Amino acid sequence: MCDELAAANAKSMHPRLKIVVVLLAIATIVHIILDDGAFFSSLASFNFDYHTSIDTIADGTSSTLNESFVESLEVNGTSLCPVTPPGLVGKIRVWMDGPSYDQLEKLYSSWIDKGGHSYPRHCISRHKVAIIVPYRYRLPLYIEWDNSFRFRDRDTQLRIMLHNLHALLTKQQLDYGIYIVEQVSPGVFNRAKLMNIGYEEAIKDYNWDCFVFHDVDLLPEDDRNIYSCPAQPRHMSVAVDKFNYKLPYGSIFGGISALTREHIEKINGFSNDYWGWGGEDDDLSTRVSLAGYKISRYPADIARYKMIKHSHESSNKINKCRYKLMGKTKQRWMSDGISSLNYKVIRMEKRPLFTNILVDLLYEESITKLRKTFPSC
Repeated sequence: MCDELAAANAKSMHPRLKIVVVLLAIATIVHIILDDGAFFSSLASFNFDYHTSIDTIADGTSSTLNESFVESLEVNGTSLCPVTPPGLVGKIRVWMDGPSYDQLEKLYSSWIDKGGHSYPRHCISRHKVAIIVPYRYRLPLYIEWDNSFRFRDRDTQLRIMLHNLHALLTKQQLDYGIYIVEQVSPGVFNRAKLMNIGYEEAIKDYNWDCFVFHDVDLLPEDDRNIYSCPAQPRHMSVAVDKFNYKLPYGSIFGGISALTREHIEKINGFSNDYWGWGGEDDDLSTRVSLAGYKISRYPADIARYKMIKHSHESSNKINKCRYKLMGKTKQRWMSDGISSLNYKVIRMEKRPLFTNILVDLLYEESITKLRKTFPSC
């Protein structure tokens, strides 16, 4: 009966009065939006797809959408973000293209501060995560068929990784930064020492509580694979397509690993003495065990990664000394690591999508010291 009377009154309402009613309704809605914090809280559950296609940049729609979304989140919240970030879907698209830096900046710089640092605008993140990536821009590649060298740069791999990681980490509501720790050329590559340096420089830069050590050629396939640090050190890259999504062996701790500051200090970081390919991950696994920790992992259907295909670099030759070093980890782990780290920072630059740390690993000085204990290394 009431509904029928309301309908009758609406039909008989003077046109000017209708306009007044509509204006009053609009004014009420605006008042609610401006004064009621609940409206902005509802934005937290908005499922925004950060995996915006690079193709949409050409007509400007991607940039406009991203900027309007970011503007809507400018009101700082005082509550913690949800334990499980809203909008996670599981399997996500892996971007294998390498957009230019200009394109990447158009996609992500609206909500990423200089140096590759980003954080949620509508709640307080539960995790402060530094992503440490060991890197060298130009690596000599030996070509057997004509007995020559070509130079293959990893810049494309870096751009692909940045495209995938920024899309994922913002969605996971992390307070995070990406550090690319670059070894000057030439010289034998030392992945583990670069990661120690990344840790040391990152803790000077911000109050991080979690550190994810990340190879440049691994791309996550599932957004439920949260980049955070649990009570036990976490092996992130459990199932990699190169290995048919199977764990090669139980104690493996390579590819991507996540450790808290307490973990790193207690295990004395990585060894500094693994020059070339192989051994440093197994050494790290042993340190974790010796410190009384156990390796934790997400289920294999979540911790999935694609590896960017590439050839083996001649500068990252197999470390023939690795088994001798691994055999002495129990005797050396407290004296070889963060506590004995030596290096020289050539340049530290905060770029739009990451912080670049160019370092000299002091190879001659380091290898001379190592050969006093291991003459054949």
